[in-house]
Amino acid sequence: MSEEVLHRHRAVWQQKPVLRRLYEDWYRETIAWLVPGRTVELGGGTGNLKAHMPEVYCSDVVVLPWLNVVADAQRLPFQSESLSNLVLFDSLHHIENVSLFFDEAQRALRVGGRIIVMDPYISWASWPIYRWLHPEPFDCTEDPLVLKPPQADRRPFHANQAVATILFERNHPRFQSCYPGFSVTHIRRLAYIAYPLSGGFEYGSFLPGWLVAPILRLERTLERAGSLLAFRMLVVIERRS
Repeated sequence: MSEEVLHRHRAVWQQKPVLRRLYEDWYRETIAWLVPGRTVELGGGTGNLKAHMPEVYCSDVVVLPWLNVVADAQRLPFQSESLSNLVLFDSLHHIENVSLFFDEAQRALRVGGRIIVMDPYISWASWPIYRWLHPEPFDCTEDPLVLKPPQADRRPFHANQAVATILFERNHPRFQSCYPGFSVTHIRRLAYIAYPLSGGFEYGSFLPGWLVAPILRLERTLERAGSLLAFRMLVVIERRS
């Protein structure tokens, strides 16, 4: 089932230039925050980051021809301090126990290495869209750092879309107290108008291609209202010495 979803998403990617334009901007910003060295994308899914960064080592929990390796973010198959960057693009909220991932990230990243997260953001504007129109659930009351027993029947695409909002905004002091070896160096709330109008991977687009550029220019003026309007969150986390 998960392979079918990724194949479908890859087909949608090819058919929706508006969606590609939005993601390409986000990929470029993600790449701008990387430090030199070996980069691994976890939850690489459709493999689209490779078009902008061919050297990235792309992984997911399923076997697909455009991925480099099958890897579980909770048990990384990499040597200690062997990585410079871990990229999680739309994948942090799918991890069953994010605390196991951050434990592994501390081990696998070198000092100065970074985790780049792009994930859903729960704002006043995005809440009803994610709640009623998006196929993945969210729970703002969950503590993502509480270790849960593994569920044998858990599907790879099970999710809580609120994870990044909880960890890096609503309960950030808890994250920092649990992981003092990590420093959150940058947070940007983004995606205000163009992304919901694009229909994402599930719906048709309401946004004509010629309108994308002016709307993106307008969105730059809205960033001060990110906590009210944003649909996405970009987080940069650095491993301290």
